[in-house]
Amino acid sequence: MSLRDVPLRTLSGESTTLSDLVGDHAVLVVNVASKCGLTPQYSGLVDLQKAYGPRGFSVVGVPCNQFMGQEPGTAEEIQQFCVTTYGVDFPLLEKAEVNGENRHGLYQTLVKTADAEGNAGDIQWNFEKFLIDRDGKVAGRFRPTVTPDAPELVSAIESVL
Repeated sequence: MSLRDVPLRTLSGESTTLSDLVGDHAVLVVNVASKCGLTPQYSGLVDLQKAYGPRGFSVVGVPCNQFMGQEPGTAEEIQQFCVTTYGVDFPLLEKAEVNGENRHGLYQTLVKTADAEGNAGDIQWNFEKFLIDRDGKVAGRFRPTVTPDAPELVSAIESVL
């Protein structure tokens, strides 16, 4: 099964897939949290969506509460926070586990991808990023400290458009 066809649920609880959610766009999947020191990265993710959305790109946020309980809210609270605080206009999925025995199916595949240093495995923290090309292949993994405007991430996005 392609990553584009893995069953997902939107933040509002609707069944979907990446293909249904964003069409044939390249996708940056990011596990997000509202109460994290890295939460301001939402601004950069919104900027990426605005800059590259018209060219066939979308950010998709996956709220996760596995890292020190930094995403404790309900779906409604998460949505309200993201929209009112950062103007998030990209799709958000339901809260999911990205590590452990209940790891979401999407992340079961994503964590097999190595980062720039050759390390695969568990998600390290909130705001880890995976770039998926239009064919559903992982084109890059970027650790949480790689900001949305980092040259290596921007270059990777441009290479898949």
